[in-house]
Amino acid sequence: MDSRKIRTHGTEFAILYRLCDLAVIGGSILASSYLYLGYPCDNCLLLATITAVFYLLFAESSHLYRSWRISNFQGQMIATLIPWVGACLALIAIFYFTQRGIEFSRVVMALWFSTTAVGLVLWRYLMRAALSRLRNHGINTRRAAIIGTTANGIELAQEFQRNHALGISLVGFFEDRNRDRIEDSLPAPMLGKVDEALEQAKQGKIQHIYIAMPMHAKDRIARYLNQFADTTATTYLVPDFFTYNLLHSRWQTIGHVHTLSVHDTPFNGIAAWAKRLEDIILSLIILVLISPILLAVAIGVKLSSPGPIIFKQHRYGLDGGKINVWKFRSMSVMDNGDDVKQATKNDPRVTPFGAFIRRTSLDELPQFFNVLQGRMSIVGPRPHAVAHNEQYRAIVDRYMLRHKVKPGITGWAQINGYRGETDTLDKMEKRVQFDLEYIQNWSLWMDIKIVFATIFKGFVGKTAY
Repeated sequence: MDSRKIRTHGTEFAILYRLCDLAVIGGSILASSYLYLGYPCDNCLLLATITAVFYLLFAESSHLYRSWRISNFQGQMIATLIPWVGACLALIAIFYFTQRGIEFSRVVMALWFSTTAVGLVLWRYLMRAALSRLRNHGINTRRAAIIGTTANGIELAQEFQRNHALGISLVGFFEDRNRDRIEDSLPAPMLGKVDEALEQAKQGKIQHIYIAMPMHAKDRIARYLNQFADTTATTYLVPDFFTYNLLHSRWQTIGHVHTLSVHDTPFNGIAAWAKRLEDIILSLIILVLISPILLAVAIGVKLSSPGPIIFKQHRYGLDGGKINVWKFRSMSVMDNGDDVKQATKNDPRVTPFGAFIRRTSLDELPQFFNVLQGRMSIVGPRPHAVAHNEQYRAIVDRYMLRHKVKPGITGWAQINGYRGETDTLDKMEKRVQFDLEYIQNWSLWMDIKIVFATIFKGFVGKTAY
């Protein structure tokens, strides 16, 4: 997995982008209303405001307003449409629970939803095309040099060459090491010593300097920074601390001191609110839809074997705190202590009806109430029994980092085939790997993909005993 991610800077046009999005949302509902009704619908601006708030919440959580200069348009288009779809679903849910939807024309709503989606994508496409055309004509472009032929420096050069929309023209590498210590197959020419880059920067021939040096070369880095301070070139550091497997890292300023979080959660600020809103809306809708199934399974558990219908087991939740996770009871025993054995194939503790609900994941359905309680999320790393946590944290690298987010009913590991029994160390290591990939790459769009994938392939598994 790619472990070299720090939160990206927002684009300098971020405020303009937000204002344009709001204009599209508000303008589209007015246009749709005039087109079908001939006059603005009642409370249409209130609807636009409520939906725009949801859209901005979802957009902020998925980092829509970051810089997209180095990304393809397809990715930007998807990242734009997903928050709008989420906002529309949120509005539909409000209509459903308040029964106010009958007050508004369904044709107007459909026109509004579709024209806004087109408008949000179209104006971004036009903006991107205009900026790209300007850069192709040499406007808003910069000449850059890379100091150091490290792996990070070489990868940076390749990125510049792949992404012309960056508006950065790489002139080449500069390096003080002997030629015999430098790779022959560099993606850009080796132009000489650092002093030569310094001279070109002083003459204004190079506007960007990227110092790609290993961390142990701090003395040389300090010297280069001091030297290039005597130029007008913008100087960047390309450090190699990305080799430390950063988990959703971000910069933070404490007073006047800059720090870098190495292991962090993706759910801070607006992202945390968006995730919680997603959990509440989806769990309420799902509980309404599955209420007959809940009743049927509860009756089946009660009639199939003696004991309670709901089994509560201690698990680790967010930040390693203990929570009670609810399940339909599927065994004749209710282990909840220091020694909990995972269910295995033909396990005699599993009741016949319990085997069915375990294979189909019906035993997990009460956990939607855990989601409403705030103990779990719909999507996240699956919670393990406390005894299993204590066992694996000692032998699986970075195991406890999966608790940087709330545990989930389904997750990235489950839809990738790592569901059910983890009878080998390799299976648990792969599950943890997928859990950490989810934490590092989280977005609302990723959650939606996991939910849909779970519907088709996440409920039934060969290793769910």
